[in-house]
Amino acid sequence: MLLSTQSTLVPVWTILSNLSKSMDKACGLVDGDILVYRVGFSVDDPAEEKFAISRMGNFVENLIRLKGIDSYEGYLTGKTNYRSEIATEQPYKGNRKDARKPVHYDTLRDYLISKWGFIVIEGQEADDAMGIKAYELPEDSSCIMTIDKDLDMIRGWHYNFVKQDLYYVTEKEAIKNFYLQLLTGDRVDNIPGIKGIGPVKANKILENCTTEKSLFKAVSEKYDHDLDKITERGRLLWIRREENQLWQLPNTSQ
Repeated sequence: MLLSTQSTLVPVWTILSNLSKSMDKACGLVDGDILVYRVGFSVDDPAEEKFAISRMGNFVENLIRLKGIDSYEGYLTGKTNYRSEIATEQPYKGNRKDARKPVHYDTLRDYLISKWGFIVIEGQEADDAMGIKAYELPEDSSCIMTIDKDLDMIRGWHYNFVKQDLYYVTEKEAIKNFYLQLLTGDRVDNIPGIKGIGPVKANKILENCTTEKSLFKAVSEKYDHDLDKITERGRLLWIRREENQLWQLPNTSQ
């Protein structure tokens, strides 16, 4: 469901309109999960539910009025996720089971659904829905709106709404970003990488790789060519580009 932004809304922050001169008629793909936590923890007093809702409304209004955005879709992750069945090394997001949610977590999710038409995604994550939608749309016609760097493995426009940073990720950069994560892992989601390899070292390892074949070769060497481990971690890290997609080892024989 595409929702038009051409309604009567409050003026957007001036700084936002100055960022997007190269983006035109894009569909904003909004990460509702991040919004709920970001806004929720900024108004975490049980007595301030109305203020939390108001702040969320202002945030969304400003976000979707970014110059160059003419429609939007918002996504929230539901209760089921295929990655939980794939993870055998350690539980997917198992490090979060005791993490506290914002006081107004449910209220803000309900508000995004009822007021702004956000879609609850089951069986996969909101990230996957954004990735799938980005590849359904023509290139240059989507803008992923989040602060989650994981989504940099999806080509197209990206807007970090905390840094107020609009940037473009090419397909070549997107694939490289995925292989960088295979090296570093993802602590937030409890996905291991190669011990001792952080972002700086990972970039150094892949700096001269110009094809997916060379990227995979470099990563595989660091994994001692353990293809089962690479496959599992790759499938956990991969953000889908089409429905029911599972990442596959690339064909390196050519």
